[in-house]
Amino acid sequence: MNELKIFSPATVANVSCAFDILGFAVEKAGDRMTFRKTAEKGIRIVMKNYRELPTEPEKNVAGVVALAMVEKRQPGFGILIEMEKGILPGSGMGSSGASAGGAAFGVNKLLDEPFGKTELVQFAMLGEALASGVAHADNVAPNLFGGFTLVRSTRPLDVIPLHTPERLSVSLIHPLIEVKTKNARNILKKSLLLKDAVIQWGNVAGLVSGLFMEDFDLIARSMHDGIVEPVRSLLIPMFDELKQAALDAGALGCSISGSGPSVFALSADLATAGEVTEAMRKIYAETDVPFETYTSGINKKGIRILNEIND
Repeated sequence: MNELKIFSPATVANVSCAFDILGFAVEKAGDRMTFRKTAEKGIRIVMKNYRELPTEPEKNVAGVVALAMVEKRQPGFGILIEMEKGILPGSGMGSSGASAGGAAFGVNKLLDEPFGKTELVQFAMLGEALASGVAHADNVAPNLFGGFTLVRSTRPLDVIPLHTPERLSVSLIHPLIEVKTKNARNILKKSLLLKDAVIQWGNVAGLVSGLFMEDFDLIARSMHDGIVEPVRSLLIPMFDELKQAALDAGALGCSISGSGPSVFALSADLATAGEVTEAMRKIYAETDVPFETYTSGINKKGIRILNEIND
């Protein structure tokens, strides 16, 4: 394979109560990336849009992933990566995860797939470390595996694909303001009470169980975050109003997508998700904040190939 074009999906990380360990992939939003072998060795990055991002490989989220993979395998060719961002950096929808995961997937294909999915997540985490200062996997794992994933551990890395109920759908609203992941991490409390941790652990366990049992009532009861959401929600205009509108429209639960400012809501089916999206849209239509909305199923496959060119 000499050339490959992919769609690398947006992701929702944390999923309310499961900070840094749970995430899922979205069908409707994502980046497009093209990978091409070149005679000149090394990694070259071309940004087709959003040219504010650096193109030096060592400073680019996709670039550092590709550099590490090429260093490991030492191929007799170089790689050109063209990136078309469909997810804005700082959106809370896994922008850096889509770039990092997409790079791991695409480069692996050009190298004749020497690495498995868990190894690809490990490489992609290098991009997340560059973007946020922390090598977290709750975006890149669902980006590469698809569906819901649980990151049981990062040392050593242990990614567990979870069951995704067939009809489960998501609504997303993205206020067009930027919340940098590094800043959103810096404002979090450095310690918490044991009683609060116990409540959170119970909700994480309930959410995972609800997914496997397709028990939407259990999912709804479990989507409560008493640790991160109360702090980060202060960075998001009208968050409380958005959440209440989503719940009133029938959402199972509503919280911050990743580090924000995007807000997501899960619903039992796509029709309800559409009504929830409309309810959230109406809240922001009354403000001066520009925004985008998405109504989507859960992406169960992760990254997909758009075309491939072989010798």
